[in-house]
Amino acid sequence: MTNIDFPFQFGSRGRTATTDDDDHVRDMIEQLLFTNAGERVNRPDFGSGLLQLIFAPNSPEMAAALQFTLQAALQQWLGDLIQIQALEVESEDSSLRVGLQYVVLRTAEQRTTTFVRGGV
Repeated sequence: MTNIDFPFQFGSRGRTATTDDDDHVRDMIEQLLFTNAGERVNRPDFGSGLLQLIFAPNSPEMAAALQFTLQAALQQWLGDLIQIQALEVESEDSSLRVGLQYVVLRTAEQRTTTFVRGGV
């Protein structure tokens, strides 16, 4: 099966860039984390709302609530593809860092990745 790479781009041959299965799973996680609810026409409840909290006051309570929300969204939308091992959310000034350790269920391989987004 061919997976379109995210973000959408053209490959060296001028065609739509593709990616392997492992990178495709990571791309799906990134799309879920950084999509706000209501952005997808046919899936209005898809997303995590993470970007709305970049400028929110930083506190341990906010980080705990965000961690719970992200884990629920990951389980709801990608629970058939991954199993979450660890999830850590850090907020500094106008930057959010999400560290995720997960197992790809199809291959039983463990992956660790970090996503960072900053404000302007």
